[in-house]
Parts: sequence; structure tokens; C-alpha cells
Amino acid sequence: MDKFPEAIPLPPSYLIARARRKIQLVKSIWKGIIFRLLIIIAEIVGFFFFSSYSLLFDGIASAVDVLFSLVLITGIWLAAKPPDEDHPFGHGRYEPLAGLQLAVFMIVGGAALAVQQFFSVIEPPSDKILNPWAWTIPMGAVLLLEISYRFMIHQAKVNNSPALKADAVHFRIDALNSLFAAVALLLVAFFPSFSTTFDHFGAMLIAALMVVIGINAARNNIHQLMDRKPDKKYFDLIRESAMSVDGVLDTEKLRIQLSGPDAHVDIDIEVDPVMNVVEAHRISQQVRASIQKVWPAVRDVVVHIEPYYPNDH
Repeated sequence: MDKFPEAIPLPPSYLIARARRKIQLVKSIWKGIIFRLLIIIAEIVGFFFFSSYSLLFDGIASAVDVLFSLVLITGIWLAAKPPDEDHPFGHGRYEPLAGLQLAVFMIVGGAALAVQQFFSVIEPPSDKILNPWAWTIPMGAVLLLEISYRFMIHQAKVNNSPALKADAVHFRIDALNSLFAAVALLLVAFFPSFSTTFDHFGAMLIAALMVVIGINAARNNIHQLMDRKPDKKYFDLIRESAMSVDGVLDTEKLRIQLSGPDAHVDIDIEVDPVMNVVEAHRISQQVRASIQKVWPAVRDVVVHIEPYYPNDH
């Protein structure tokens, strides 16, 4: 061979799959924003008509989700930018960084709302009686959010998209927020003399849930920012893909780094000890192409060639 072997080109399906992820995720988020804006309008209007803090705080929680969605869309677009001279591993960390910022906002905002409502509860009770039908607004929101959740989770399973699944779970969490508000206001219909107390406790539950969700979101995003080891299924997928290439006799070390929409893989493969360098290089290129074909999120694969000796590990 009188020239360096050319790299194996990736199939068009690889680029299509990477582009589809971004498009599906952004379209999903925009649908969620539209649904949540409708709920926010209904609950804010309900607050002015019924003077219910449960409705107000549920609307605030939905507004935080809209803000989260807008920041996440920005993070997704920035994370999808290709590598450049200053960022050779790409810009994938924009996505978990955006998620972490909003998680902190949810924790601080939820804690502040919970404290404010706590002091409202210990104040002398008010003579104000809430409308016994105020619960219908958050209950309507529960139904809309649950329908949205079921649609989104179906799409996530059909497309095998963890990003869409996470967005669907967010709808379910919002439905729980609205359910707390509906239960608190439903109690008002049966115990009108304690209406403001139930209302404040309902708002406190919503605020507490915001804190819990924020802590969980912060932990998940920190794990990715700190390069925590991903799930075992990804290791199994990559090892199976590498072993499917003719000439690969075994695999040894394997490291995977997840960074937003991107994954980076570092793998040792073992080949015949007497194989020449050109053939070993060709096999390494096939391993790289095979891994990126089965898992399009993989932006880069580093393949180390090792000699294979039976029972050496």
C-alpha cells in the first residue's frame, strides 16, 4: 500500500439520526410550552377570581417550567454545535449546564415560596372564604398534563429517545403539582371555614415539590458535568458493536463520557498479534464506524489496538 488508508465514511443515517434528536426534542419542548401557557393563563385568571394561593403557586411552578424550557432550547442548540479549534470535544456540556442553572433556580424559588407560605399559615386565620369550585381549574390542568404525558412517553418509546422520555416525565411532575392544588382546593368545598389554611398548605406542598424536583434535576446534571459513569447498557451496546467487526477477538478497557447530546468513547480492542499495522488500522476504523452506526450520539471514538492472548485477563 503506497498511501494512507482513507477513513470509512459514516452512513447518511448517522447524520440524520443526530439531526432528528435535536429537532424532535425542540418540537417536543415547544408543544409543552404551549400547553403550559394555556394552564398558566387559566390559573392566574383563577387566582384573581378565587384569590387562591394554590392556583397562584401552581401557575408560578408552570411559569418556571416555561423558563426552564426556553433555557433548555438554547442549551440544546448550543450543545449541537460541532467541535472547533477551542472546543475539540464539542459543546455538549451546554445542555447539562443549562439544566443545572434552572435546577438551582427551582430550589431557591421553591424554598422562598415555602417559607412565605409557612408564615402565612401561622398568622391569625382570615375570615375569607374561597370559592368551592376553585379546584376545577387545577383539575383541568391535571387532565391536560396527563394526556400530554401519555402522548410524549409513547413518542419517546417509539423513537427510543431518552430526551423525549425526560420531557414526558416533566409533564407528569407538573400534573402532580396541579393535583396537590386541586386536592387542597377540593377540601375547601367540604370545610369552608378552613379554606385559607388548606389553600396555604396546598401552596406549601407545591413549593416543597419544586425543591425536591430541583434537587433531583441538579444531581442528574451534576453527574453528567462531572463525567459520572453512564448506565451499563451503553457499555454492553459498545462491546457488542466492537465484537461484531471481523478481526476483533476481544475487548478490554472501555470508557464512555456523556456530554449533553454527545458521547465520547475510548476502547481497547484485541487483534491477532501477528497482524500488520495497516490491517489493524482498518479494523479500528470499522470498529469506530460500527459504534457510531448503532449509537449515533457518539461523536468521537478512540480505538486502541492490543495483541490478543487467550486467558490473559
